Amino acid sequence: MRVSQLLSRTAREFARAGLHYGHGTHNAREEAAWLISSVLGYLLEEEVEPEHLKKIELLARRRIRERIPLAYLLKEAWLGEHSFYVDGRVIVPRSFIAELLRERMRPWLSREPRHALDLCTGSGCLAVLLAHEFSNVRIDAADLSPAALQVTKINIAKYRMGKRIRAVRSDLFQSLKKRKYDLIVSNPPYVTARSMQKLPKEYRHEPSMALAAGKDGLDLVHRIIEEAKDHLTPDGLLVCEIGGNRKALERAYPRLEFAWPETSEGPGSVFILERGQLGAASTAAPIQTFPMPSPRRG
Repeated sequence: MRVSQLLSRTAREFARAGLHYGHGTHNAREEAAWLISSVLGYLLEEEVEPEHLKKIELLARRRIRERIPLAYLLKEAWLGEHSFYVDGRVIVPRSFIAELLRERMRPWLSREPRHALDLCTGSGCLAVLLAHEFSNVRIDAADLSPAALQVTKINIAKYRMGKRIRAVRSDLFQSLKKRKYDLIVSNPPYVTARSMQKLPKEYRHEPSMALAAGKDGLDLVHRIIEEAKDHLTPDGLLVCEIGGNRKALERAYPRLEFAWPETSEGPGSVFILERGQLGAASTAAPIQTFPMPSPRRG
């Protein structure tokens, strides 16, 4: 069997199985290409060795039968040009903040950050991307889950960032004491209770504590907004991803002027607030729940 034949066959099998995507790919052919290239190391038109064919077919059967995200089967996920180790202890990396770090963050920064915080770090992917983008920054990568932090440390070691990134267990800011940061990024849980009940099987393999965020999807975001001002330098920035909850957030904080930078899905998934604005934080209006699409988390 040649690579093109295997690619077409595997893509057809994935399509017939009605799989859900969103953990690094968007359709059956992309998923099949990722699987095959991960095993072979290429997608050139060559004959597939029997041992490689057997491995690919086994993984494809597990993907279909068990609905496990391919990233977990391969123990690898990509965010931009960087790959990260992942397993069931963390959600599969996917975040619009990664786009902002690469392309659109600098207009908001008065200077390059010296100290940064990746809150709800999970796999540590955003912390690693921060370290690549800003050569002199020192980063705290914080998460409540000890299991997630084990994966964080694997990725810190993978990129040899042990001297610049510190993994720390913390319930949001609780263990960070009085530390202050020039930049705080966070991709916290933001899936509403109603959406959690409707998740495809693939998403149910991910840790629920990294997805679920109460009735309106803003349980942790409220805490982050209320507490971030005590951990930002005077010209510091808070950058936070919230999925499809923009309307609920703006109604909850009518006094805050959120900046909504453009991402590949348009504005509205990530907000930016300056330290000076956070003094106006006040939940002065009742919070409403809005439906959101399948979760895009990281």
